[in-house]
Amino acid sequence: MENDREGRRRQSGAAENWPLAARRLLTRREVSADGRAVFGEDDGRWEGFYRDRWSHDRVVRSTHGVNCTGSCSWMVYVKDGLITWEHQATDYPSIGADCPEYEPRGCPRGASFSWYTYSPGRVRYPYVRGALLKLWREARRRLGDPVAAWAEITGDPAKARAYKRARGKGGLVRAGWDEVNEMVAAAHVHTVKAYGPDRVAGFSPIPAMSMASYAAGSRFMSLIGGTLLSFYDWYADLPPASPQVFGDQTDVPEAADWWNAGYLVMWGSNIPVTRTPDAHFLTETRYNGTKVVAVSPDYADNVKFADEWLAPHPGTDGALAMAMGHVILREFLVDREVPYFWDYLSTYTDAPFLVTLRESGHGLVPDGFLTAADLGGEEEHARFKTVLLDGATGETVVPGGSLGFRWGEAGRGRWNLDLDGVEPELSLLETAEETAEVALPRFDEGATEGGSVMVRGVPVRRIGGRRVTTVFDLMLAQYGVSRPGLPGSWPASYDDADQPYTPAWQETITSVPAAQAARIAREFARNAERTGGRSMIAMGAGTNHWFHSDTIYRAFLALTTMTGCQGVNGGGWAHYVGQEKVRPLTGFQHLAFAFDWQRPTRHMAGTSYWYLNTDQWRYEAFGPDELASPLGEGRFRGKGFADCLAQAVRLGWTPGHPGFDRNPLDLADEAAAAGRPVAEHVVDELKAGRLRFAVEDPDDPANFPRVLTVWRANLLGSSGKGNEYFLRHLLGADAAVRSAETPPEQRPEEVVWHERAPEGKLDLLVTMDFRMTSTGLLSDVVLPAATWYEKDDLSSTDMHPFVHAFTPAIAPPWQSRTDYDTFLGIADRFSELAAEHLGTRTDVLAMPLQHDTPDELAQPGGVVRDWRAGECEPVPGRTMPKLVVLERDYAAVAQKIRAVGPLLDTLGTTTKGVTVHPGREIEELRHRCGTVREGVGAGRPSLATASDMCEAILALSGTTNGRLATEGFRELERQTGSEGLVELAAEREAERITFADTRTQPRAVITSYEWSGSEAGGRRYSPFVINVEHKKPWHTLTGRQHFFVQHDWMAELGEQLPVYRPPLNAIGHYGDEHLHEDGRAEVTVRYLTPHSKWSIHSNYQDNKYMLDLSRGGPAIWMSTADAERIGVRDNEWVEAYNRNGVVAARAVVTHRMPEGTVYMYHAQDRTVNVPRTEIGGRRGGMHNSLTRLLLKPTHLAGGHAQLTYAFNYYGPTGNQRDEVTVIRRRSQRVEY
Repeated sequence: MENDREGRRRQSGAAENWPLAARRLLTRREVSADGRAVFGEDDGRWEGFYRDRWSHDRVVRSTHGVNCTGSCSWMVYVKDGLITWEHQATDYPSIGADCPEYEPRGCPRGASFSWYTYSPGRVRYPYVRGALLKLWREARRRLGDPVAAWAEITGDPAKARAYKRARGKGGLVRAGWDEVNEMVAAAHVHTVKAYGPDRVAGFSPIPAMSMASYAAGSRFMSLIGGTLLSFYDWYADLPPASPQVFGDQTDVPEAADWWNAGYLVMWGSNIPVTRTPDAHFLTETRYNGTKVVAVSPDYADNVKFADEWLAPHPGTDGALAMAMGHVILREFLVDREVPYFWDYLSTYTDAPFLVTLRESGHGLVPDGFLTAADLGGEEEHARFKTVLLDGATGETVVPGGSLGFRWGEAGRGRWNLDLDGVEPELSLLETAEETAEVALPRFDEGATEGGSVMVRGVPVRRIGGRRVTTVFDLMLAQYGVSRPGLPGSWPASYDDADQPYTPAWQETITSVPAAQAARIAREFARNAERTGGRSMIAMGAGTNHWFHSDTIYRAFLALTTMTGCQGVNGGGWAHYVGQEKVRPLTGFQHLAFAFDWQRPTRHMAGTSYWYLNTDQWRYEAFGPDELASPLGEGRFRGKGFADCLAQAVRLGWTPGHPGFDRNPLDLADEAAAAGRPVAEHVVDELKAGRLRFAVEDPDDPANFPRVLTVWRANLLGSSGKGNEYFLRHLLGADAAVRSAETPPEQRPEEVVWHERAPEGKLDLLVTMDFRMTSTGLLSDVVLPAATWYEKDDLSSTDMHPFVHAFTPAIAPPWQSRTDYDTFLGIADRFSELAAEHLGTRTDVLAMPLQHDTPDELAQPGGVVRDWRAGECEPVPGRTMPKLVVLERDYAAVAQKIRAVGPLLDTLGTTTKGVTVHPGREIEELRHRCGTVREGVGAGRPSLATASDMCEAILALSGTTNGRLATEGFRELERQTGSEGLVELAAEREAERITFADTRTQPRAVITSYEWSGSEAGGRRYSPFVINVEHKKPWHTLTGRQHFFVQHDWMAELGEQLPVYRPPLNAIGHYGDEHLHEDGRAEVTVRYLTPHSKWSIHSNYQDNKYMLDLSRGGPAIWMSTADAERIGVRDNEWVEAYNRNGVVAARAVVTHRMPEGTVYMYHAQDRTVNVPRTEIGGRRGGMHNSLTRLLLKPTHLAGGHAQLTYAFNYYGPTGNQRDEVTVIRRRSQRVEY
C-alpha cells in the first residue's frame, strides 16, 4: 500500500499535469511516458506532422530576465495550453535609414529558453529542508505560536546545528504554501524582534531585467527595515573609475552608436560572445569604414572580427593604456597643440584647475585642489569652489560649475560650465615663477605592492602663499612627457624601457610591441581629431574584474577624455558588463525602495557584507599597508583590510548593516525612556564605548545576519566569490577551504578577533527560482518561481533605447508563483504575526553620506579625521553616518506594499538631485490601477498586481512620461542657469508610455533629466551629450571630468592621477601552494573566469540544447604548452586547487590560450557533471571555489564630492582575476 504522502503526490501530479494528460488522450500519435515527446510514423504525409509541430493557438510577447543586457523581445508560441517554442520579435521601431536596425535581437541561449518550462530541473513545488521541517512542525504543534516555534529552534544550538549541517546534502521535501509562508514570516518577525530588522537581508541583482519582480522583494525588505544588498559592485561589474572620474555610476552608448564611431577598440569586451544580440553592429560598422582593434590576451571570438589584435599579458592592460596616453600627450598636446583637444580639456575636464603642492619626506607631492577658501573667500561653500588661471589676464578665477555652486541658493543658476569669456590656462610653463621637482608613485618596481618613487618636474606659481601647478602639468609629469627647462628624471625617447610610461617600457610588461602600441595610440587620436571625438573604447569584464580595475579604467578614460571623445556620438567609453539600465529610473527606485512611504532604506555594499559575514577577512596574508605608496603617510600601518572597512563605516563613507551591536529598535526605546533625542543618545553611547558598530565585531552572534532571501539570482552557483567560505561560515555546510587563518601579528587592530570562527551564522536561507541551482540545493526553503514566460513585468537596457514587457503566455504551472505574488503572500502572514509580536516600533538607521545630496560637502578636501581617534567630534551627517529615525507599523506592511504611498504627493520624486512633483500621475494611476478600499492605503492607487507596479513605474518616470521629463529639465535649468534643456523633451512632452503600449511593441524612451545622454530628434544615445552640448556639469568636485581625484586614501595608495598597477603578486603573498604528492606533474597558472558562449551566468549552462553545443559540464581551457607540462590531453579530467578550494573539470587544450593562463568559464554550476575530487574526496567546486574576496581601500573612500555613497554607485568590487591556481592531471576514473 502506498503511503499517504506518495498518494497525495500522485493525485496532485495528475491534477497539475492535465495539459500533458489531455495531449496524450487527444492525439492519435504515440506519446512518451513522460509526456515530453510525440512520435509519428512516416506514412508519406510528413508535411502534416511538420506543420503540426509548428502550429500554435496564440502568440504572446515576452523577454528573458537573464542579466545579459540584451533585453530582447521574443514572441512565445502556445498550443493546447503549452509553450511550444519562441521566436525573435521583429517589430522594433525603426531607428532610421542611415543606421542598421536593432531587429531581430536574440541569441541561441535565449532561443532555447522554453525548454526550461517543462524541464526536469524545474522547481514545481515549495520545498523545505527535511531536518528543519521536522523541527518546525513539532515546535509549531507544541507551542502554537509560529514566532515562538522559530525562536526555540534557532535558540537551541543542537537543533540549529542539525539542520544547518544538512545544507547541501539533499533532503528537501515538499510543503504547502501556507505552511512555508508562515515559517518564513515567523523567521522574519522573530529576527526583527530579537536582533533587529537590519539582520534580515535580501539579495537580487539587476532590476532592469525584470523590474516588478525585483521591486516586489525590495519593497517588502524596505518596509520592514531589512538590508538590501548591492550587486553591481559585488559582481565586479561596477567600474569604480566612473564615479571617480565622472561622478556617475555608469552611462554608456547604446549599441547602434557603434555605427557612428570612426575608430573602435574592443578592450576586455568580447562582444560576439557577451553582447551577441548587438554584435551585428560591430561587423556593420566596419563596412562603414571604422577600424576595429581587439585587445585580448587570448585569441577570443572577437579577435576574428577585428582589423588588428593586441595581446597583452593578462592584467597588464593599464600599462598599455598609459603608454598610449604618453604618445597622445606628446604628439597631440605638446609637440602639436590640437585645437579641438586643447579646447575640450580646458572646458570639460579638471586639467586647467590648480593643485597645491606640499612638502613630504620625499620632497614636494600633489596635495589637493586650490579653492576659493584658500584665496580668502568667505562665500557659501568656498572650500568646494575650485580655482584656475585665466590665460588672458593671468588672474585667478573661480569658474561656475564646481560642487560649491550646486548646493545652496547662492550658487543657483551658476552651476554650469559656461566660462564667461575666461580662457583657462592648461599649463603654467609659459608663466611659471619657478619650477619644482615633484615626487610621483610608480608601481612597476619596488619591494612591495606599494612600488617606488620617481621624480619629475612641473612649472609652479605661488598663489595665496601656496605652491600650485595645474592638473595638466601634473599629468604630463606623471606620463613622462618632458618639456624644456623642467627638472627631474625623464624618458629619453619612446625607446626608453626604464622610464614609465613609454611604449618601450610597456613592452617589457605587456609584450605588445612598442611600435604597435604607439601606432594604435596615434591612429586613435588622429581619428578623434579628424572626426571631432568619434573614437570609442568598448571595455568590459576582461579589464574590469581585476583588483586594480579602477586604475586600469582610469588609464582608458584618460585616452577618451584627452582626445575629446566623451559626450560625442560615436566616441568615448562603452563599458559593457553587468550595466543593464533601468531606463524608467525614477518610478522604479521610488516604488522598489518604498520611498513613497518612508525614506531612506537600508542599502548595503554587497562586497563588504559578504567579506565580513563569510569571514573571508580572517584569511588575509597581507594588509592594506602593503598597497600603500612610499609617498603615503602610513595611514594603514598595522591595520587590516577589515579595519579599513570599519573606519569607513564609522566615518560615514560606506554603509555598515547590520548597524550597531544592539537591536536598532531597542536603541530608539532606550532613548525614549531616557527622554533624549535618538541621535544624541546614540552618539553618547558610541563615545562611551557602550555601543559599537556591528562591523567592528562581525563574529559576535548579536551581529550575525539571520535571514537571507535570494530571488532572481544564483548567489552560491554564480556570483559568490570565495564560495567555500560561504559554505563554511555563512551556512555551516561542508567546505573545501584549505587556507590558514591570518597569523596573530597580522590580524586587525580594531575589528574583534574571536579565536574560534563561527560556522553557520545564517538561520534561514530562502531561494525563489524556477530551476534548481546550487543556491537552491543549499537553501532551507526553496520556492517555485514563475518563468519569464509566465508573468507581467518590464525590461530595459542601455544597449538599446526601448522599454518593453514580459507577458504571461501561460499561467505559472504546478504550484509556482510569480515573485510578486510570493512576496505579497509572505507580507500578508508577516503582518498578521507582527500585529501581535511587533506592532509599531521606532527604527534607527545609520546611513552613509549620500551622493547627489548636500552630504557631498561633509568632509572638505577628502581629509580623513577620525572621531574615535580624537581628531574631531562625532557629528551625525558630518564626521560620522547620519542617524535617521523611522516609525514602522509592522502590522501594516501588507497594506503598504499594495498601495502607492503619500510621500510622492508631499515630497515628490528626487533623482540625481532633481525633484519633480507627480500629482497628475498619482491621480491618473487611481484610474488606471484602481484604488485601495481600506487600511492605511485607503484611496491610494493600487499596486495589487505586477501589472499595476509596471504601470506605476512607467507613469512616474521621465523616460516614459514626457510631462515629467520636461518638468525635470525645467528644474535642471533653474539649477544650472543653462537654456535649451527643456527642448530636449519638449517634442514628446504630451507622450505617455503605458504598460499596454509595451506589451504591444517595444517603445522608444524619452530624453530625460534622469540620464546624461539625448535621444532627441532620433539621435543615438551616447552618455554626457547633455554635459557637453548644454554645459551641464558632471557630478564631481570641479563639475568636470577628473584626471586628479582628491582624497587622503587616494593619496595614500598613490592613485590621485592615472597610474599603472600590476596584478597582485599572489604567489609572493601566498607562497608555494603545490601539494607535491606522488611526484605528480603540476603547473601554476593565472586563473581567469570569463563569461561563457553557452550560458548567461548560470542560466542555460544546464539547458539541454546548450549542453549539447558545449562540453556539457565544467571545463578548464588551457594552452598546449601547459597541457604538455602536466601530461594532459584534450577532454581529460584535471583538478585545479589552491588555498580556497578544489575544482574537478575537463581540460580544453587549445592554441588560442596563452601559456601560463587558464580560463574556467564563469558560473558552471555544481549541478551538471561534477565528480568528486581526489583532493578531499568531496564533490568538486565551481569557478568561485578558487577565488576569495579582497577589499581595495580606495573603493571605501568617501565623505567628499563624487566619492560619496549611493547604492550600486560606489563601493568595493568583488574582483576575482588576480588569483593563481595549481593544475594537475587526475585519475580518469571519476565518481559522482
